[in-house]
Amino acid sequence: MTAVSASSELTYPLAALLAEPAGSRRDYAFEGIQLDLGDDLALARPVDGRIRISRTNRGVFVRGSIETALALECSRCLRPIELPLTLALSEEALPAIDIATGKPLDPEVEPEIVRLTDHHELQLEPIVREAIQLAEPIAPLCRPDCPGLCSVCGERLDDGPHDHDEAPLDPRLEALRAFRVDADAETG
Repeated sequence: MTAVSASSELTYPLAALLAEPAGSRRDYAFEGIQLDLGDDLALARPVDGRIRISRTNRGVFVRGSIETALALECSRCLRPIELPLTLALSEEALPAIDIATGKPLDPEVEPEIVRLTDHHELQLEPIVREAIQLAEPIAPLCRPDCPGLCSVCGERLDDGPHDHDEAPLDPRLEALRAFRVDADAETG
């Protein structure tokens, strides 16, 4: 399989669409896209998706969905896991150049809005990358009831029995073994 540059695959020329009336649209599909998500995140499967780019009175509106999977590590037992993702995209993009005059538009007017290139192209790669990065869970789990690692030996708790001899207690703390909380006195 030949690697395809995501930036060229996810770049859509929209000059013709921008010349059409508001409400005009184009549908695109892509598959097998490999993205670099940074040092701490990797894809387990390539990105597949479908988008609809609709002309608005200001620019274009991108709506679609993508499917992929992240290669992660369970935060409890440290097993490698694959997390499937199905994400919705919804993004407005404005021209960088005025369509009628050809003059550059000030990007500082709305700095948070995605801009088309000077050649009226939509670069979808940063939008897809950000959607995937934002979908990364804070503490991924291999399964919801993952017991994690043994605090004594460090082995996975679901790999077998974990019977350990009771560790010797510091003699200074021996008196705490007899300590019992009186529940009635606490609530009264």
